[in-house]
Amino acid sequence: MITHHLGRTIEWAGRTVHWDRFGEGPDLVFLHGTPWSSALWRPYAEALSADFTVHLWDMPGYGLSSKLADHRVDLGTQGELFAHLLDVWGLERPHVIAHDFGGAVALRARLLHGRRYSSLCLVDVVALSPWGSPFFTLVGRHADIFEQLPAAVHRGAIEAYIRGASHRGLRDDELEMLVRPWIDSDGQPAFYRQIAQADEHHTDEVQPLYGTIDEPTHIVWGAEDTWIPKDRAERLGRLIPHASTALIRDAGHLIQLDAPTQLSAELIRWTSSQNTG
Repeated sequence: MITHHLGRTIEWAGRTVHWDRFGEGPDLVFLHGTPWSSALWRPYAEALSADFTVHLWDMPGYGLSSKLADHRVDLGTQGELFAHLLDVWGLERPHVIAHDFGGAVALRARLLHGRRYSSLCLVDVVALSPWGSPFFTLVGRHADIFEQLPAAVHRGAIEAYIRGASHRGLRDDELEMLVRPWIDSDGQPAFYRQIAQADEHHTDEVQPLYGTIDEPTHIVWGAEDTWIPKDRAERLGRLIPHASTALIRDAGHLIQLDAPTQLSAELIRWTSSQNTG
């Protein structure tokens, strides 16, 4: 059973950000994507905490963090917040592992807000246009209508949507962990709100700057990712100087659940090669 607990909070611009830190060694920060939370990274964070001081956090609008209707949750806001969190945590050059639109958040903090990393690992990330499934596009146009769906219909829709991110199929406990934050009275409108605020402008703005990234960068992708196909890994690898790329077979966008053994081995190999602390 996958559990989710973050024992600390930070207040920022009226938002409550739930986070936690554990382990010992050089600093390592995980960033989740949408519609996920840091729970997706928890087993990997615990494994790497033997060699790193690991930071997990839920972005506002996700997981355990606040989901207030009048707060923006777009990539621009999340990038600004991540830069602030690094300052609050006192992290000057952490190692960073990011998934999905967490990749765009990390890239924006790096390229627009001047934060630096010791290394950067991008896992099936939102970084290049176009992005977003047909369902994502449909919801973005009619979020106010989707927010009013009966609870049972909403749950069925979100379960079907999330199942589509996995190549091998999800266990019941995995699906429940991913769906749970979105099914109460705060979660349902928050789910559609974060899709409505998604905008390719936020990646188009930083894409021309990828060639300036000089940190060691590793790109990991599920070979069967249908949400963000593997050709994006190849394109991104050409845009970021000296980036290395690894494709993991039989894994979709939810690579953490589709191929945990292979992904763990890849992350351990990469972080070990970068851990000089």
